[in-house]
Amino acid sequence: MMSDQTLFIAITIVIGYLLGSFNGAIIASKNVFKKDIRSFGSGNAGLTNFHRTFGTRGLLIVIAVDVLKTVAATLIGKALAGPGGYDVSVGCMLAGFGVCLGHVYPIYYSFKGGKGILAGGTLAWMIDWRVGVCAWGIFLILVVFTQYVSLGSLAAAVMLAAATCIFIPAPAAKILALLSAAIIIFAHRENIKRLKNGTESKLSFGGKSKTDL
Repeated sequence: MMSDQTLFIAITIVIGYLLGSFNGAIIASKNVFKKDIRSFGSGNAGLTNFHRTFGTRGLLIVIAVDVLKTVAATLIGKALAGPGGYDVSVGCMLAGFGVCLGHVYPIYYSFKGGKGILAGGTLAWMIDWRVGVCAWGIFLILVVFTQYVSLGSLAAAVMLAAATCIFIPAPAAKILALLSAAIIIFAHRENIKRLKNGTESKLSFGGKSKTDL
């Protein structure tokens, strides 16, 4: 028989996963343009590929869906944790892990989604404002000075895990942060190869980039 703790973990992750599986880029491309973003550009269902393919129209939908689904999931996770006597940071990270998993492997879209950066970036703020500052700070610094969005994204994922380990005392939250970062980093495996080979495209300020989130 499933224990209360196991049930809490399972329900929270599933809720996060189901909400995370809603992909802003896919929703916007299909409803606004009657097309699937995954059939264009790099095939990635993310913010950058959407903007490169369709421009600014529908961009707010992409951002709103991916941010709000993460906010909703983590708030639910915290709400489930409190009455159950669990650390709210654990509830937040359980849901956040589910969101990252759902964003990259969405059940509604044949398990082909985005790379989880906007969801992970929102999760950073939801777990603790200090984690958010660290993750977004390193992201912005690297993008501005190197013009590699993928490099900034990878560093932000690492910082999400590192800052959570520093600022959040609950061991389970630390582990879940590491797992969430691992999902995001794995989703960027092709970007990592291109960065190593020196073939990764840079962000062109004032223009369009071939680098995907």
